[in-house]
Amino acid sequence: MTAAGTTSVAPAPTHDEGPRGSLGQAVSDYVAKVKSGDIGSLSSVLGVIVLVVLFSVLRPGVFNTPANFANLLNQSAAVIFIAMGLVFVLLLGEIDLSAGFTAGTAAAVLAVALGSWGAPWYVAIVLCVLTGTLVGLLIGLLVAMLGIPSFVVTLAAFLGLQGVMLLVIGTGGTIPVRDSAVLRVMNTNLPDWAGWAFWAVVVVAFVAVGLLNQARRRRAGLAVGNQTLFWASVVGLAVLLGAAVFVLNLERARPNAPVSLSGVPFIVPVAVVFLVGLTFLLTRTTFGRHVYAVGGNAEAARRSGISVARVRITCFMICSSMAAVAGILFASRDNSVSPTTGGAQTLLFAVGAAVIGGVSLFGGRGKVQNAILGGLVIAVIANGLPLVTSAAGIQFVVTGLVLLLAASVDAISRRKSLVT
Repeated sequence: MTAAGTTSVAPAPTHDEGPRGSLGQAVSDYVAKVKSGDIGSLSSVLGVIVLVVLFSVLRPGVFNTPANFANLLNQSAAVIFIAMGLVFVLLLGEIDLSAGFTAGTAAAVLAVALGSWGAPWYVAIVLCVLTGTLVGLLIGLLVAMLGIPSFVVTLAAFLGLQGVMLLVIGTGGTIPVRDSAVLRVMNTNLPDWAGWAFWAVVVVAFVAVGLLNQARRRRAGLAVGNQTLFWASVVGLAVLLGAAVFVLNLERARPNAPVSLSGVPFIVPVAVVFLVGLTFLLTRTTFGRHVYAVGGNAEAARRSGISVARVRITCFMICSSMAAVAGILFASRDNSVSPTTGGAQTLLFAVGAAVIGGVSLFGGRGKVQNAILGGLVIAVIANGLPLVTSAAGIQFVVTGLVLLLAASVDAISRRKSLVT
């Protein structure tokens, strides 16, 4: 009884009364988050795990070898770079069907600059990236200023850039790339000690960024999140990355080979640098906030003072510039550029990588890291299926079903988030 003669009623206990720092509470919160429709990268992470286990069981001693692991990373690099650029366009609810042939056209410019023009490698790379930026600028202007649907504009670019490639390459059909600096990008590995140094830098940087974010939230009077979960993620990252470095540092050359072959592929730290830079652009800058705002509701963004046209143009320029960087990787890995560079299933794999990784096709939701996770799923399928079956039909069917499943998960999760 209270002083006023009324009965005091204790508040009903809720699930939030548990220890906020416990791992069990973190798991409970994450399950609730998934049930509400925000699955993030869960599907892609599970996909990688299931596929790796499946192919390791079906082709033991062939799929799960250090040499195949390194080859898988090299195979997926160009597609992942295109997918990272596509994230910016997909966040707007747009699409770029020309990204694959933008990579091929930019690679053709690189090869011509190195071969026919005799330009230094750094000049050729600048011209290559500028080619992609120009393509993105033209696409962005047509979409943002004239209001032409991005599907139509990029489909026209998809067709037109194939003709541009043929005009640049000429009648020879293939342009060899012999510049050692360009070839080293996809054909060299870090020394063993550098691989471990890379591991240490990534782990320390992850901890530093996490602690700085917590300090900033404390100063703003906001909750800092679950500490147990944070340190568990640090340990998990250190163990997984350390295991990858250990495997890649094993000797991959055949017995009695004249040269040693070991170490983390050089493209891995390059991809991490782009991941960090693009993630910072999306999550720590005004431009990044504007991208999410336009993707969530373009009209509301316009009324709040955001230049929707400028955001769209910039995103298409970033997408095509990243495709041009992927063109450099194609030229480096193949030692040449042909009319098929960037063609075939390149675009489908890149879009699939972004969607499978967790980027919403409806805009407004996704991260750059999703492209890497989804790219690994695509790479494992493309690498493992040929080891299991030589039937190309089965490979296409399985890849298509995985993409359809990812799109279905995206649609279902979006519907759940709208309901809740």
